[in-house]
Amino acid sequence: MKEHRHILFHIHHCRGIGLKGTKRILESLQKFHSIFDLSPSTLQQITLSTAVNSELFYKDLHSFNSDRYKKLYSENDIDWITLLDEDYPALLRNVYDPPFLLFLKGNRNLLHAPKKLAIIGSRNATTYTDKILRDMIPQLVKKGVVIVSGLAKGADTVAHNETIQSGGQTIGVLGGGFNHIYPKQNEGLARYMMKHQLLLSEYPPYIKPEKWHFPFRNRIISGLSDAVLVTEAREKSGTFITADYALNEGREVLCIPGSIYEPLAEGTNSLIQEGARIVLSIEDIFSELGV
Repeated sequence: MKEHRHILFHIHHCRGIGLKGTKRILESLQKFHSIFDLSPSTLQQITLSTAVNSELFYKDLHSFNSDRYKKLYSENDIDWITLLDEDYPALLRNVYDPPFLLFLKGNRNLLHAPKKLAIIGSRNATTYTDKILRDMIPQLVKKGVVIVSGLAKGADTVAHNETIQSGGQTIGVLGGGFNHIYPKQNEGLARYMMKHQLLLSEYPPYIKPEKWHFPFRNRIISGLSDAVLVTEAREKSGTFITADYALNEGREVLCIPGSIYEPLAEGTNSLIQEGARIVLSIEDIFSELGV
């Protein structure tokens, strides 16, 4: 098993096949090390990738220096955990397409906090989100609830900052590697969280964030959490995507209702109409989390 996790680390850094290709390889091979004996054409057949991508993966597979990067990560206090490890977060393990590998900076014990609440909302959140979170988060912190969010502008930033200011603990899930914090305005917050809270990413530190990374990483935000709280959101927004992941993963979606005249309430009101739990007080959240 120890050998397998190191091979998984190696594969994770190879370009060309992505998460689904990696999944197909792991399902096909009884002994992971046999991957190094496979030809590009066999890899293509297993991963269902293009010939070009299979060649790229084959090239990286036989040239990537895992030991060098493990040493580099260690020197920069970057930890990593694989789906094969016993201490991989149980909630996340059971989602659809869990990340095979997570990079961590900070207090990895937060992964196993007994109660975690994801807080998500619009990047253009109004003072309504500010007021709600500044009222509710200190009360959640007193109950020992760890706040999970995505370090984006708007609701995410408020959630992380308010948790820290309240003396609580928070986890940030990035859409790129640690060396490329986005948005730039949150670099200071990210550096602080790397030392005193926890940041994690499924992408190696040198990977720049791509637009499609952000909706995809939302499965991790909801997957780590016992429930998801939505403050404000437009319909068909990134927040909506996270709510969909949460529902598919069997997580309760909690929504703050808003005015029917407010565009940023369209998403939350719609989710409530579709069956999400309405939040009218902090007690509604306490009840859902069992705290």
